[in-house]
Amino acid sequence: MIWSTPKSMTNPSYLAISGLLASAGSWRGGAGGGSRANVPDNLNVTWVTRSFADYRVPVFAALNELTGGRLTLLYSADSVPQRVREKVSAVLGSRAVGLTAEWRLGPKADDIGLANSSVSIVYQPGVLRRIWRTRPDVLVGDGFFKWTTPALITSVIKRVPLVLCYERTHHTERNCQWYRTVYRRAVLRFVDAMCCNGQATTAYMRSLGMDPARITLKNMVADVEGLVAAAALLDESDRIAIRRNFGIEGVCFLYSGRLTARKGVLELVEAWRRHESTHPNPGTLVLLGEGPEEAAVRTFVSGHRLQRVRVIGGVDYDVMHRYYRAADVFVIATLEDNWSLVVPEAMACALPILSSQYNGCCPELVHPGRNGYVFDPLQPASLAGLFSTCCARSTDLPRMGRESQRIVSDYTPEAAAKEILRACVMAKARHSTEGFTQLDAPAQPSAIRK
Repeated sequence: MIWSTPKSMTNPSYLAISGLLASAGSWRGGAGGGSRANVPDNLNVTWVTRSFADYRVPVFAALNELTGGRLTLLYSADSVPQRVREKVSAVLGSRAVGLTAEWRLGPKADDIGLANSSVSIVYQPGVLRRIWRTRPDVLVGDGFFKWTTPALITSVIKRVPLVLCYERTHHTERNCQWYRTVYRRAVLRFVDAMCCNGQATTAYMRSLGMDPARITLKNMVADVEGLVAAAALLDESDRIAIRRNFGIEGVCFLYSGRLTARKGVLELVEAWRRHESTHPNPGTLVLLGEGPEEAAVRTFVSGHRLQRVRVIGGVDYDVMHRYYRAADVFVIATLEDNWSLVVPEAMACALPILSSQYNGCCPELVHPGRNGYVFDPLQPASLAGLFSTCCARSTDLPRMGRESQRIVSDYTPEAAAKEILRACVMAKARHSTEGFTQLDAPAQPSAIRK
């Protein structure tokens, strides 16, 4: 059984759409001024993803608007928190379908360390049937494994174009097992288009054989506009109250995220120890989050009698902007990350960034000297020196924070939705005889031209 494809998707006039979408400003406005200018009619998109967090909901909302309410989302209700399920249901209504009773062999994601350090197999009863019931024109999956497998099966059996959203980089995959690499190369033969995070992910995909002309960028973004609006509602008295409540003095360096070995939290506090021990006015290091290394961090802080470290614990996403507003600099010492969402979140709240060089978002988001600095977390003296630099040049921090806000303004949920939809249009066109020839031509879209 193969559901029919509307004729409007396969005629030559449709192929011209992909060229229009590649040009700046083609997504909105136009003669009619509508929000769906140059988007093909009747494009049903089914996004199959096991889990997601709060920041992804605005992307779903924007993509749903661009498709005229034709986005269906299938996800694991066992893996998505209740507050996030409520948010996505408010956006998509009955088209947000959470499935339950997932079967898993292997550790949970929160239990693992560095990438590829364990194997986990999941099976969701009924997911294949639910995908087919949506009768998609294009399928979207996240990554190569887990819930992308039923999307891939559907793509092959029903001949539905497949788009992969992907995040990983050469660095995160440096210890990737051979069988994972072989599998990914094989899957890419059936992938029609991709939306990657940025340069680092694109380089890794090209090394596996993906045609760069079929890659769009800006897959992973924060809720920039929402955070800017929320932070704007806070005044100086709110900032002062939070700082007083936690005993924050001087320049406030904030880290937010899981307290795990992969996030480099022990490397972070070691660099801080060197800074605090040599600086008369060190400022304050604030750690937000929880995880398996929390006890080790607290032991390190007390054992070295560090007076200017505050370990606050977990904080709900919906109040995070208050802590960003109270801080002066955001710091992350991760040992590997695809694209840390906390970085664009902090940038949206006008914070300069101190980022590990092993963070995949650095090439696009952290511009040394303009809105922050990049360091090697395995060299603690490097970060300790940057702590001191920020304290000595504290008057420059607001300017750098404004530059952060300007840079991240190009990485919004709407921008991500446009690039994901552009990948869907390319994938659909590639499945037609005429489109395959055009879209496999050597010319690269401007989004990936470097």
